[in-house]
Amino acid sequence: MISLKKSALVLAIASLPLVAQAELKPLEDTSLGNITGQAGVTIELETKVNIGEFRYTDEGSLSVKDIFVGGANRTDMFQEISDPGIRQFLFGETSDLIDNIKIEIDIADDGDALINVFPLVAAPIDFAVRTGEWTLQGHTDSTLIANNFSMEDVLTELKIRIDTATDKLNLQTLFAIDKLDVDVPFLALGIRDLKLTGANYSDNPSVISLGAKLDMDVYNGTRANGDSALAIDLKTFEADMTIGQILVGGTSIGSVAFDNISVTNTAMRIYGH
Repeated sequence: MISLKKSALVLAIASLPLVAQAELKPLEDTSLGNITGQAGVTIELETKVNIGEFRYTDEGSLSVKDIFVGGANRTDMFQEISDPGIRQFLFGETSDLIDNIKIEIDIADDGDALINVFPLVAAPIDFAVRTGEWTLQGHTDSTLIANNFSMEDVLTELKIRIDTATDKLNLQTLFAIDKLDVDVPFLALGIRDLKLTGANYSDNPSVISLGAKLDMDVYNGTRANGDSALAIDLKTFEADMTIGQILVGGTSIGSVAFDNISVTNTAMRIYGH
């Protein structure tokens, strides 16, 4: 939504008087050692990613082709927010780049790592994920399990904290999906216009209620037999969800709506076998 090229140009122009008036001198090692108590690092980012194929192989393999991650490139997202001035501010500028991103990285006094991702300006960060075929492949057979996956989202907040006292990574985020489509050929199933928003969005569509809330911990935990496992504890998930069309055999069988979804105290352990 906001170009890094403009920011870089402004920074370059602002720096010219400093270059003209000050002599640049390299810092000695001793001087560097005396620099303490500095603020953290801020990164401004814009990007898009294309991957021809991702393949996970066990005895057989799972292949995902034609992966794209970039900007949503849409100005008509979340039509329920009806105020034209707000809509112009939120989605008036867009592209196929993920942009309008500011990443702040800090190390707290207790050693915790803090990574916060926010928009550069108040408008949400828009992004899209699209893929081609998802295929299960064995030595003799293969199955097309999904195709034509497309998801267009916005992100308003992402906070990551690695806690040195508990050895846990905590992730908190507010995000919304405006449109998700996918075909599942081996089930003759199709999903059209899936929308995921905040838990109160359907009652009062606004910027404040837009984001679904997710709060989870990830860490080295234990499975049922006491051995190590990747532990994921879902502390909170709150959202509204609608599906515009469910297709079975190419024919719509109707729509679905879920109001005020709340998932809490959910634990998952992942390990090899």
